[in-house]
Amino acid sequence: MTLTVAGEPLIAYLLASVRIIAWLAIVPPFSGRTVPSMVKMVIALGLAFAVVPESADIPLDTIGLMLNVGTQVCVGVAMGFVTYLLFAAIAAAGSLIDTFGGFSLAQGFDPLSMNSNTVFGKFHQMLATVLLFTTGAHLLVIGGLLKTFHFLPLGTTPDWGSFSDVVFTTFGLFFTTAVQIALPLIAVLFLADLGLSLMTKVAPQLQAMTVMFPVKIGLTLLLVGLSFPVLPHAIDRLTDLALQATSTMSGAG
Repeated sequence: MTLTVAGEPLIAYLLASVRIIAWLAIVPPFSGRTVPSMVKMVIALGLAFAVVPESADIPLDTIGLMLNVGTQVCVGVAMGFVTYLLFAAIAAAGSLIDTFGGFSLAQGFDPLSMNSNTVFGKFHQMLATVLLFTTGAHLLVIGGLLKTFHFLPLGTTPDWGSFSDVVFTTFGLFFTTAVQIALPLIAVLFLADLGLSLMTKVAPQLQAMTVMFPVKIGLTLLLVGLSFPVLPHAIDRLTDLALQATSTMSGAG
């Protein structure tokens, strides 16, 4: 028995897999070491079945094919970077809380990301990942990636100018979202530092500095616990922004 496979559909399928693999290599938690490379490959090949066109205008010459492969890699990396940057705002908010709460002194080595992370920075990152899966937002983000094949088909050249605009806008949203999440906690911690400092000046015999760090630790833990109900709404908002960014980069918006 002889099996034959048409060349153009197979090339279109492999090119779709290249874009998805490049996206998975950037977006957490798929980009982490917790997801093996073989699993990423299987996920990309499986998702490519849902988007590969029956017929596509793809150049089959060597130079055109290599350019198309590079284009799919750049598109996948750019869309993945924008998605990663938006969801990293929650981890950045946790790092700001660490800085003003005094937990930045207790940095630890994370063997999964191979770098040092602060306590609440890593905690907020893991919490964002859990909320991403429990709310089903990961399906929306993956669905947004698959829809880009309809607006930006294989074999076409994207508008690279829109990519740079989206990336710069995403940087602004990253800093804005991180500050918006952490600002109420930072304000309370700042007022606590100010009150303890004034107490030390007014009544030095109370030795307020000796109780400052335990009070700040307890206050930080309390404020972080009170901020938990806000995080699901932040995940929903960041998911919408990620979908808008990918649709704009694909030329849909």
